[in-house]
Amino acid sequence: MSAVNTLIYPVADLDAAKRVFTALLGVEPHTDQPYYVGYNVDGQELALDPNGHRKGIKGATPFWSVDDLEARITALVDAGATVTQQPTDVGGGRRTASLADADGNMIGLMQD
Repeated sequence: MSAVNTLIYPVADLDAAKRVFTALLGVEPHTDQPYYVGYNVDGQELALDPNGHRKGIKGATPFWSVDDLEARITALVDAGATVTQQPTDVGGGRRTASLADADGNMIGLMQD
């Protein structure tokens, strides 16, 4: 069974977004890199991705952990979703992909 464990926001100005989310969440990021800023709040990962728009992420996107990334993509496409980002190795053995449903709502998938 999959679960949402990460919410990623695509951002154009990482420094500005970091100031806003640090104030909102009341914690400093656990990861603060030019390619990713991540916060953990009570076990929920919230992240800022300055490359998100380029990857096809159109807004805040929940990322679901799955056991078989390719099989889940196939099932979603068969059900009518559209791939917006092909599977990508993002480091540490993690691969991600994103899709959009028929209404354009974003669906993120990740596999460790």
